[in-house]
Amino acid sequence: MKEIIVAKTTDLRDGQMQQIPVDDSQILLAKIKGKFYATGAFCTHYGAPLAKGVLHGERVVCPWHNACFKMTNGNLQEPPALDNLPSFPVRIEGENVLVKLPEKISDGCTPKMSNYDPEKDRRVFVILGAGSAGSAAAETLRQEGFQGKIILISQEANLPYDRTKLSKNYLQGKASEDSLPLRSCEFYQEYEIELRFGQPVTKVDTFTKTITLADNATFTYDALLVATGGKARKLNVPGSDLDNVFTLRQVEDAQHILNTVKQAKQAVIIGSSFIAMEAAASLRQQGIEVTVVSPSSVPFAKILGEEVGKMFQQLHEEKGVKFYLKTKVTELQGNGKVATVVLDNGERIDTDLVLVGIGVEPITDYLIGVELAEDRSIPVSEYLQAAAPDLYAAGDIATFPYAPIGKPTRIEHWRLAAQHGRIAAYNMVNPRPTKFDSIPFFWSGQYDLKLRYVGHATEWDQVVIDGDLKEQKFLAFYVKDRRILAVAGCGRDRDIAAIAELMRLEQMPNADQIQNTDWVEKLNSLN
Repeated sequence: MKEIIVAKTTDLRDGQMQQIPVDDSQILLAKIKGKFYATGAFCTHYGAPLAKGVLHGERVVCPWHNACFKMTNGNLQEPPALDNLPSFPVRIEGENVLVKLPEKISDGCTPKMSNYDPEKDRRVFVILGAGSAGSAAAETLRQEGFQGKIILISQEANLPYDRTKLSKNYLQGKASEDSLPLRSCEFYQEYEIELRFGQPVTKVDTFTKTITLADNATFTYDALLVATGGKARKLNVPGSDLDNVFTLRQVEDAQHILNTVKQAKQAVIIGSSFIAMEAAASLRQQGIEVTVVSPSSVPFAKILGEEVGKMFQQLHEEKGVKFYLKTKVTELQGNGKVATVVLDNGERIDTDLVLVGIGVEPITDYLIGVELAEDRSIPVSEYLQAAAPDLYAAGDIATFPYAPIGKPTRIEHWRLAAQHGRIAAYNMVNPRPTKFDSIPFFWSGQYDLKLRYVGHATEWDQVVIDGDLKEQKFLAFYVKDRRILAVAGCGRDRDIAAIAELMRLEQMPNADQIQNTDWVEKLNSLN
């Protein structure tokens, strides 16, 4: 260990943070209520510089993907990060701020976890699904001191992995398969989380608390978290079963697409969802000629509005993507493998592969004793508890109360699924449950343009643009009855992080104040 002078006591104001170089490394220094604290400078998710985020109270928010940490000890408070920040002792000597540092500063620290001890706890908690929600829940159970058995079951054979990479870096050929897993096999062994992978669940009887897998293995549970997510919707037209017609949901899907791309020159993307458009961008960056066919008039219009959607469309067109909008596919043709896409206007598009990106539907057909919502999702309470004893649901399959819009909703976001998983796991263990009241956040990367979106709006009266869409530096506010329900932005990451905190604190102004608000300063004024 070494102790280094990193600043003067007058260098930072209360509520301020700063990234400080230390030899070949960097630390984050903050002053909170007159005391100084030091942590690692970079988010443990994907290395974003936290000094470019925001600090409110003891909470620091990452500018890229909105992971949140407690500045006073480095502990993780909100995903998508998994690990804590390294935290370092600080002392004051006269006017100097000194920090005690190790010879090598680590990227992050695994949160403290309990171990399996059946002598202390004989309960069995089962988690179905090892995606964002399920994997987060398994870790949270151990973090919350659960010492019973944890069984994590997945129909996929892979370790839990970052699904958000599939349509972006992985499909571009820029991320290896080794970079996808969230944790190593050794991690699950160390914390004695039993993995049962490669076996779909065929039945969950909530009356007898029994689970049956495709290989006829059965388990009984004391508590169950259902987090099986969704399956990609299939295209229902003649020829949709031809070879080289893909959806993109799992690692194997992306691998098959990448193998086909090696011999391909042109691709047709059906749909204009985020997966579809991210895949279009990735394939263009692989040198493939890309055509997008969608019944929508503008990409993302239902989520981002027409103005922002048209900006993305123009970006893709500038990169060489061709669009057939307000158009449907009536047939896929080919001799064994797809060669032609037939449109409802009679046009025909030659292609080497087709990628279908028309959304997902919940995987819940195995449940017995649970009444499902109209879209086959599972209604849950604000505690993520379903209408069966000791049953919880999280992620894409859960329809949950969302207070800002005053009605139950279902949201298919990676980060929100992890938030669900953490809260559900906490409530499985603790006799005094906590409500899910986090603010949804998602991101998208298309070419070099990064979009951040906070909140949730299914309908709005107006979209107010602050900034310049042509310059791709703006905030778009989705307003209903003068209330700001959601905000999307490009090139304004710090503002989005501040807005996320203001939404969490229920301190957002009404729509009349959008144009004159400094969002970071407004958050700072609450310190």
